Amino acid sequence: MIELTSKQRKFLEKNAQSMNPVVIVGQNGVTPAVEEMTNTSLALHELIKISFNEFKDEKQDLAAKLAEKCGATLVRIIGNKVILYRPAERAADRKFEKSLNKL
Repeated sequence: MIELTSKQRKFLEKNAQSMNPVVIVGQNGVTPAVEEMTNTSLALHELIKISFNEFKDEKQDLAAKLAEKCGATLVRIIGNKVILYRPAERAADRKFEKSLNKL
């Protein structure tokens, strides 16, 4: 998990604004299937949105635990949407690294 400055967070938020949620937390909560889907989505996209349709009161704790399990950084929670970021494993596949380093 990497530490982000406020400028880096705003940059990632701006990039996530037009995204649709790729993971949805439903009535079963954060299950192993949700964790696996989150991990896979982060590997493919680096920056993802998660929608909490249920467990809205617990989203802060659940999002933090999910980010920790996936080795991601919790960028922001806006309403019932969570934005997570994890750089790609291969340096050549990293989409946001250059822009983040400039900030």
